[in-house]
Amino acid sequence: MALALAACGQPQEAAKPVAQQTNEATPANASAQPEQILRLNNFTEPLSLHPGLISDVWSSNVIFQTFEGLTRIDDKGIPQPAMAQEIKASDDLLTYTFTIRDNAKWSNGDPVTAHDFENAWKWALDSKNGSQYAYQLFYVKNAEAAFAGKAKPEEIGVKATDDKTLVVQLENPTPFFLELTAFYSYFPLNTKVVKDNPDWAKEAGPAYTSNGPFKLAAWEHKNKLTLTKNEHYWDADAVKLTKIEMNMINDANTELSMLESGDLDWAGAPAGNLPLDAMPTLKEKGLLVIKPKAGTYWYEFNTEQKPFDNKKIRQAFSYAINRKDIVENITQGGELVATAVVPPTMFAENEQGLFTDNDMEKAKQLLAEGMKEEGYASVDQLPPITLSYNTEEAQTKIAQAVQDMWQKNLGVHVKLENQEWNVYYENVKNGKYQVARMGWTGDFNDPINFLEIFRTKEGNNHTRWENRQYADLLAASAKEKDAAKRKAILQEAEKILVDDMPVIPFYFKSTVYAQNPKLKGVVISGLGYAQYKWAYFE
Repeated sequence: MALALAACGQPQEAAKPVAQQTNEATPANASAQPEQILRLNNFTEPLSLHPGLISDVWSSNVIFQTFEGLTRIDDKGIPQPAMAQEIKASDDLLTYTFTIRDNAKWSNGDPVTAHDFENAWKWALDSKNGSQYAYQLFYVKNAEAAFAGKAKPEEIGVKATDDKTLVVQLENPTPFFLELTAFYSYFPLNTKVVKDNPDWAKEAGPAYTSNGPFKLAAWEHKNKLTLTKNEHYWDADAVKLTKIEMNMINDANTELSMLESGDLDWAGAPAGNLPLDAMPTLKEKGLLVIKPKAGTYWYEFNTEQKPFDNKKIRQAFSYAINRKDIVENITQGGELVATAVVPPTMFAENEQGLFTDNDMEKAKQLLAEGMKEEGYASVDQLPPITLSYNTEEAQTKIAQAVQDMWQKNLGVHVKLENQEWNVYYENVKNGKYQVARMGWTGDFNDPINFLEIFRTKEGNNHTRWENRQYADLLAASAKEKDAAKRKAILQEAEKILVDDMPVIPFYFKSTVYAQNPKLKGVVISGLGYAQYKWAYFE
């Protein structure tokens, strides 16, 4: 939790280049350990294993092991040089020069070059390629303009001046830029492989080329992924695991049973689930690990579908939820009630929130006002309402509780609809829903990461909501160099977002898991991501 605890509130200055990475999590006697095979659950079939196309936790849990950026977040939550052996920043913090390691190689033995980074970033910024996370690159000069077709690719502020040197120009000083370069939107692609085989990322095999501590050895679709140690990785001596087996089990009871029988070494977050009914027992036995996480669980409205194109009706459905009851009696994982979008690890004030939980009187008043505006004489005249969620125990129980709350508190009938994750998420992305369960876990430790989702209708904003004043405030925050003033601007933007209510915040997330006690060195960040680079069995 070093990242989250060290960065409550706003960063005070832009990130500076830092020293060579050390691996304190690796023990001196690691070579004497038993068989180094980690077995865990990854819940479902990844949506993709292409760094430029993923946006979900299960795909990213693979990518963070198989790929590496210019930097890597260490066990203290600090970005360290990774593919880059040297990082220099200009005095105005608008230009970064990265020198690629001499021993940086792809899993097929090819050298990793600065061109691999330049080409990968520009690939993501070509809107024809469908990268939902392209906006994470908009901190780079002219990146957003290029994505919109208003600038040429050669005008984007990333340039490989030779095989070892990457020069990056930014639009504005960016406090968290060296955290961004550790995120998968900034990962490189093997230029030659991508050119020769556009489908390189669809299967395991010779074409699937990565540059991280592990490589993809097998992909049994909808069943299991197998990663093995990448012998060409520049820091291979620090990697003790020889293999990682990632099962795809979407039943929490089966996952826990496999942990108890010794068939898994890890159960629960970040990529699996624990059965809710087992939480009290696991707590009593001291086997449950609960850590705060910079994430928010929410429901999303499709604001282009009736009746949720009406702000007051959206507000009414939000205020009619008893969040305290959900976190205490359903999730039971130490979550905090959320009546704001940005987690308290970034805005400490949000532990108190921006509206009142379970405000029945206000909910009924707003529903009546919203229906009057839309010409509905009674709740019976509302369009049929469907609440969608992916197939999983916790989602089912939360949805059933919300259905009951809306029925009792607002008198509305709600149909529940659940689907397997990949089908479900495609429907949400394509706007084929009315209300859908989603949420967000931070990619880097700054409030803008949560707020920028809703800046436009594009990318990861499935709600189709946008607001010009909101977007202008986010743009102003990017130019504000004073940390306190920048925070105030972002908090003003969040108030607009929460008041318009395109999403219903439920709770601030926790990382909850149980593990084989002999497993050491797994690094779980304050953002909830796992790194197995330093993991080992004693």
